[in-house]
Amino acid sequence: MSPDLKYLLYSVILAFVQMLIAATAADRQLGLTALAGNREGLPELTGVAGRARRAHLNMLENLALFSALVLIAAVAGKANAMTALGALVFFWARLAYAVVYLAGIPWLRTLVWFVSVIGMIMIAIQLF
Repeated sequence: MSPDLKYLLYSVILAFVQMLIAATAADRQLGLTALAGNREGLPELTGVAGRARRAHLNMLENLALFSALVLIAAVAGKANAMTALGALVFFWARLAYAVVYLAGIPWLRTLVWFVSVIGMIMIAIQLF
């Protein structure tokens, strides 16, 4: 498996872990009965639960783009050292993003998000 695809796998695992953290935090805030219901009229998640949910949703948005880039590079035969580095940058920045978002550090969160975007740009440039 190429490094790009390994980091795609690691990113999927990270998204799964973020989902578990978000679900656990929501359960602690709202309770299993509320979450197991039809979820109409649930109060907004706040604190760590809200941040965990938003971080997970942001990961899913970015994972769709990252996945497409990595898979296009693989299928087109354009995966190389630069796409591998871009995938590495994306993964580690996304891991940092999750931790920083849960900790509630806004400007640092934005900075590490931007670093993950740079990782995607590194891959995208190789496709042209």
